[in-house]
Amino acid sequence: MLAAERRAHLLDVLAREGKIVAKDVAADLGISEDSVRRALRDLAAEGLCQRVYGGALPASPAVADYGARRTVAPDGKRKVAAVAVRLVRPGSALILDGGTTALAVAQTLPRDLDCTVITHSPTIATALLEHPRAELFLLGGRVFKHSAVACGAAAVEAAQNVSADLCLLGVTGVHPEAGLTTGDAEEAAMKRALAARAAETYVLASSEKIGAASRFRVLPWEDVSGVITDAGPDNAVVEELGARGTEVLTAP
Repeated sequence: MLAAERRAHLLDVLAREGKIVAKDVAADLGISEDSVRRALRDLAAEGLCQRVYGGALPASPAVADYGARRTVAPDGKRKVAAVAVRLVRPGSALILDGGTTALAVAQTLPRDLDCTVITHSPTIATALLEHPRAELFLLGGRVFKHSAVACGAAAVEAAQNVSADLCLLGVTGVHPEAGLTTGDAEEAAMKRALAARAAETYVLASSEKIGAASRFRVLPWEDVSGVITDAGPDNAVVEELGARGTEVLTAP
């Protein structure tokens, strides 16, 4: 089989099945697993898959830089935000992660809502400046410009000194097996620190993140209360998450 044909076959399997198992593809094509792994390395280098043990998963488009992500699935993010704001009770404290879906949440919060918002994102804080009844706490540290958030030791230490009723957390990948993932190790650590300070944590996941994976795991499934997504209830990943006992709030 020519390299181009092998590549096309792998992309087709990834699109149809949502994952590639190297040994199964090798058996189907009558080639070695090493040949499959080399092809997967090439696809991963192009950002077309995320390699995992034994094969590969779809790569998340949400690992692009902040400016580029603002143009990815804006309608889906607004739908997710509309569901997420219903979880924010008057008088409560909210930890709001950074990222473009979290920004949609900030923009959707009622302007007269009496609440406390804790964030490590300057863009989130700026979006809430015109909310007169929202108390704002901005956690500081080294700014990770890719996502426009504070990360690193100083930011994690600051997060350890707050607590909240609810954390709304952004990720770049939501997969039943790979879990909740993102593309940067320090950002993943910061997300864990934020989630640990809230009574409940819900994951903001517009549909392009469902079934995708990135390199670094953020949290195991048992550490989150649920997932908010605009992917339909008949989506295979959404169905699997529900069968595993994960609460999934789907946007209409």
